[in-house]
Amino acid sequence: EERNIKSFEDLNSWKQSRQLRIAISQLIKTFPDHEKYDLVSQMRRSSRSVTYNIAEATVDLILKKMLNKLESQEGQYMNYLTN
Repeated sequence: EERNIKSFEDLNSWKQSRQLRIAISQLIKTFPDHEKYDLVSQMRRSSRSVTYNIAEATVDLILKKMLNKLESQEGQYMNYLTN
């Protein structure tokens, strides 16, 4: 998935985890009331964390790439100034 990714929403893994999150939300609605505070809460948090972690990691990767580009440009500029 190393194509031109501009957002975590472009990732198939994020799209699939979002679909899983929606499916889990639908499944949770069928659970009995006595499960709504323990199991349901845990399932909801777990399914959300997958999409959040993918989004966070993608943002970190994009920022690192941007910083590398800026550092490269800075190096080229400094080389230009000294020559």
